[in-house]
Amino acid sequence: QVSYNELSQICSMDAKTVEHYITILEQAFIIFRLGTFNRNLRNELKNSRKVYFWDNGIRNAIIANFAPIENRNDTGALWENYLVSERLKKLSLDKNFTNFWFWRTKEQQEVDYLEETDGKLSAYEFKWSESGAKKARLPLTFSRAYPNANFSVITVQNVEDFLITK
Repeated sequence: QVSYNELSQICSMDAKTVEHYITILEQAFIIFRLGTFNRNLRNELKNSRKVYFWDNGIRNAIIANFAPIENRNDTGALWENYLVSERLKKLSLDKNFTNFWFWRTKEQQEVDYLEETDGKLSAYEFKWSESGAKKARLPLTFSRAYPNANFSVITVQNVEDFLITK
């Protein structure tokens, strides 16, 4: 999740300048922004954004980390970035007109990725490890607000279904 104010403080620049640079990187197809899903529940975040790289190699170069996946402490972020970027590429290639977001509340409950196609909402959690996948649950706040949403946990074992066949 990206805060222009936080980045501006780190880089010692104006928040508007940071936002402008993010826009340039997006227009150059280096990054993309994923907005928040909300249907006006009081506790849902409305103006938040996540920034992803179209290519994890660029992300790794920026942070100077090319260590093998088993030696990294950002495996979850890499996995999420990979899945979201590849899913959006697939949807575009298939000319599938789908809305997509992430969901988060002020209490930090989160759904990694949401899609809405033909009025049907699907929620996805991305877990690299099987132990994490076994613990993954849809937040109660989300399931109560959107009871008809489908829910799937995407892991290394079922990634093909998410990126190829769905």
